[in-house]
Amino acid sequence: MENGNAKILQSIPEITIAKIVKEAESLIMEAAKIDDNKGMFIVKSARRWIEQAKTRPTPQMLFSELWFEGELCILFADTNLGKSILAVQLGDSISKGEAIRGFRLETIRQPILYCDFELSDKQFENRYSKNFENHYTFDENFLRVELDPEAIIPDGQSFEDYLNKSLERSIVDTGAKILIIDNLTYLKSETEKAKDALPLMKNLKALKSKYGLSILALAHTPKRDLTKPITRNDLQGSKMLINFCDSAFSIGESHTDPSIRYLKQIKSRNTEIIYDTENVCVCQIEKLSNFLGFAFMSYGKEREHLKEQTDKERQGLIQQVKELHNQGKSYREIGLELNISHMKANRIIKSCNEL
Repeated sequence: MENGNAKILQSIPEITIAKIVKEAESLIMEAAKIDDNKGMFIVKSARRWIEQAKTRPTPQMLFSELWFEGELCILFADTNLGKSILAVQLGDSISKGEAIRGFRLETIRQPILYCDFELSDKQFENRYSKNFENHYTFDENFLRVELDPEAIIPDGQSFEDYLNKSLERSIVDTGAKILIIDNLTYLKSETEKAKDALPLMKNLKALKSKYGLSILALAHTPKRDLTKPITRNDLQGSKMLINFCDSAFSIGESHTDPSIRYLKQIKSRNTEIIYDTENVCVCQIEKLSNFLGFAFMSYGKEREHLKEQTDKERQGLIQQVKELHNQGKSYREIGLELNISHMKANRIIKSCNEL
């Protein structure tokens, strides 16, 4: 009988004080979690938030201080300045786990999902080959997405709704944690207005949180004054897009050489602004054999690359402002039409009246 009792006791898992404490802590945490939920809100003490955050991995650099893991980052620039070129280069870098020269990459090689709404497959081939031969070899981790022209939109769904559902399905099916969208206007036809930009950014942030993504979204700038430094106001729909993104950087065109570009940091939450107007990253667009990309050159000052306004251009602008003002247009209307601030329009009129 004693032997039988011994066998029964041996079959029962050992219960220790440590296990009891651990189980109790787990139950307390579950109960606290229920108490934390207040409808749409989660309420915790700052101390508990930090304790929770300490269990999560520290964000690693994907492109130096310009883009970190877990961020919704916006890259914006005018047309034909190389947004897509740099975005593909970033995707290639992450998919192979190899940093772009002059920049830092802290993550391991992993799948990336590149949504290409700009180029056809033949145009893409041309960019990454030498006269359609000697093609560049992308890693299998580089997954390119293109719109299917024969896709049928289900009844009751808009183009944008079906596009977003298809995007989410692609994320789930591939398991990719890096998403590059080229460009934002295909997810929402209008982004310059707050009412259109807001739902777009909410959707992207929801995707980021739901699947633990790092997102790089490309966006256009409207026509800008090339004599002035790039600011957050140069982004289409800047207020909503900039407010909701985690980081943003821009490509500027250098007037010292048509092949030279500079990268400028506009917003950052994971680090201080490193690449500001006094320390931009100067690069050259070049095609070495079969790959078109940005080649790091040096650091410099933004003013070294800005266009100088001639006396003729200044006088022409003054004349345009005066004519629009005489037509009864407000300073804000003048500013929108001539791509200057309403304050500058006001200053020009004031200076003319003082003469």
